[in-house]
Amino acid sequence: MTWNTSQVRAEKVNIELWGYMEKGDPYSESWQGKWEYLYSLGRDQPNSGAFRFVPKTAGKPFSDWEVGCLRISPSTHPDGTWNVQAVWTDDHALAWHLEDKFRQDSAVWALDKCKAWDQLEETLPDFLSEMIDCPCTLAQARADTGRFHTDYGCDIEKGSVCTYHPGSVHCVRAIQASPKFAAGQQCCYDHTGAQVLTDDSIGGSTPDRAHDWGSPPFVKPPRVPGFSHWVYDVLSFYYCCLWSDNCHYYFKHRPSSDCRTYQAPKAGVVFGDPHFITFDGVSYSFNGKGEYTIMVSESKELTIQGRTEPVILTNGSMVKATKLSAVAMREGTSDIIEVRLGNPQDHLQVLQNQTSLSFSEQSWMDLKGVFVFSPNPTNVTVMFPSGAGVELRLRGGTMTTTVLLPEVFKDITGGLLGKMNGDPKDDLVTSDGQTESDQGNAEGLFNFGESWAILNESTLFTYDSEHLLNSYLHAPKHDASFRPVFSIPEDPNDPLDSQASELCSGEGSLYCRYDTLMARSLEMGNATRVSFQSHRSVVEDLEPVVSCGWLSPPTNGKKDGTRYLQGAVVKLSCDSGYLLWGSEEHTCLGTGQWSGETTTCVADNLRGIVVGSVIGALALILMIVTLVINSRQHKRETAASAVSDDGQDQISVVL
Repeated sequence: MTWNTSQVRAEKVNIELWGYMEKGDPYSESWQGKWEYLYSLGRDQPNSGAFRFVPKTAGKPFSDWEVGCLRISPSTHPDGTWNVQAVWTDDHALAWHLEDKFRQDSAVWALDKCKAWDQLEETLPDFLSEMIDCPCTLAQARADTGRFHTDYGCDIEKGSVCTYHPGSVHCVRAIQASPKFAAGQQCCYDHTGAQVLTDDSIGGSTPDRAHDWGSPPFVKPPRVPGFSHWVYDVLSFYYCCLWSDNCHYYFKHRPSSDCRTYQAPKAGVVFGDPHFITFDGVSYSFNGKGEYTIMVSESKELTIQGRTEPVILTNGSMVKATKLSAVAMREGTSDIIEVRLGNPQDHLQVLQNQTSLSFSEQSWMDLKGVFVFSPNPTNVTVMFPSGAGVELRLRGGTMTTTVLLPEVFKDITGGLLGKMNGDPKDDLVTSDGQTESDQGNAEGLFNFGESWAILNESTLFTYDSEHLLNSYLHAPKHDASFRPVFSIPEDPNDPLDSQASELCSGEGSLYCRYDTLMARSLEMGNATRVSFQSHRSVVEDLEPVVSCGWLSPPTNGKKDGTRYLQGAVVKLSCDSGYLLWGSEEHTCLGTGQWSGETTTCVADNLRGIVVGSVIGALALILMIVTLVINSRQHKRETAASAVSDDGQDQISVVL
């Protein structure tokens, strides 16, 4: 083992083993979680950054500890001292110190452990019914950043080293744990973008009884971050799948969720100088100067506010256009997260309750009622328990802000991004309920935007400079004296005009030209173009997809195809010695149903019996039909004869 010597400020160190254990029913008061020092592997070792040891059988009671970490700490402290400066390894399975039985036959040992876990799972409550469903495609999974986050163990951006999900190229995890059992969802996808299911592959998507990142209150089972996940989900995968060939035990309790009930979120965006595209697709520009409500939902207690400042040219002069410079947000009683342009404006600054956060050592922070992810200085994603997500990207000196809302926000949103209900006609509604029906009326749109100026008593922003105090806190939240240029300045003699025409083409070209010519910057115009195209891609990725669900191969047969979305074709065939009855091909229809008849495989040596049975059944049916026809014919003849006799009698009487 090796470590960075500068992280342990001592000449000599102790190398200790610490273990974690949970016992009892994880959903009752009898549950106990223990994190303890076990024993030392080395004492008073030189702080050389390297240590070698040969694992030996730990014996009882240490062999009961199945997951833990190693710690390197200054040897000036007694063994097992808590709360000292030290270096820790990642948590891992402690197989290297287990009993002799593991060393003698690890597969048999692992199978025993797997069966014990299987029996435990049979006694625990079902958590699968409350799990969020997986996105149908890789594109959806990567776009739904409000509810799903990249699984660091299988990341397409980092080479797709998917140890626990072979055959997958990317996995995501549900950010929020399930409400009652604090369970986690994991969704994995192959190189075609299709979801991988455990019914088809050992590398399929697997739910977790314990969310990998835990769930508040963290001291209760099975909510301990990381370690509960190891106890209930990871070790069992080792026992059943990695260390023995008995994955059927594992997948019985951890089946993949398909996407038949998945509902993609809706996306709205603010970009450039600034331009808006609402959740229902209405595009417009609003160049007011001040602080405004980008989106609000009173019933969900979610508020997202934006600050706009005038665009400053490279020569220091101010133009009659603005750009988004800060976004502040909160849901319920969560921490207030503010993201703003840094100084210099080559990075984004993140504040938690008016205090700056640093992501230099870690990219992920689990704060009060909110998750924040910042993989680099120009990208920040904020996620709330409701499933709402806010993406902030620094492009060309401007801050592009995308808001993603799940279906639970339908009909309950307001603000500059409109009412999310699928109807674009009611998106441009002022804060007092008036509708701006003319989406081409620049003055009317300006008045609409002005109405969403926030109040000092409701502001979420930080005012930590003289400029912010004077320009925003002690000034009107909407600067009525600032009147922007509503139309694109056209000047055939302007050399930038032809360059803007060359850069800006296709859909969204008006926004690109406006920003290029107003800011006198091709870089800003290009940033607007990229942001517009990126939003269009997100909207396309989040389009609803029809899934027919997993299709099982017939008994004594197999299938060709593991895609289950609309238009997918799955072919079924039978093993040697069996004949196929029913449909050989099934197509996923737009109704969410598979086409064709049920497919079965019949043993070839039963063909004569089956054919004979069919012929016999047909003969029997034919015999029954013949008897019925003859019987009915006999009855008709008898009835006719009776009528004839009655007629003759009547005639006889008359004569």
